[in-house]
Amino acid sequence: MGTCSGNCGSCSGCAKELVLSGAEIDFLRRLGEVAFLPVARGLGDLTPIYPEGDGPETMSLLLQVMEKKGLISLDYDKPLAGYTGYGDYPIKGSMALTQRGQQVLELMEYQGVQAE
Repeated sequence: MGTCSGNCGSCSGCAKELVLSGAEIDFLRRLGEVAFLPVARGLGDLTPIYPEGDGPETMSLLLQVMEKKGLISLDYDKPLAGYTGYGDYPIKGSMALTQRGQQVLELMEYQGVQAE
């Protein structure tokens, strides 16, 4: 019998439970309002930067956690056409909800989940 480490990208863990912070809930809802948001990073740096976010370190951690949970995808090959707010970051891309992220968002709306 296999053991689950809860670390695979499409896995929701053995308990089939997903715990979201208020910031994650808010960001899921933001991505539910607009299909794509900008993401950037520096050369040789895998840390995602949300150019429109407050507190780059906090947003970077939030994006990494949400990507690991399989809620969002970060695509550095598809910058947003016409978006000029990337600043000096050489690698430009976009982010969107994954299928799982969309399902979680729909479930939250159905159940009336509110961020704390």
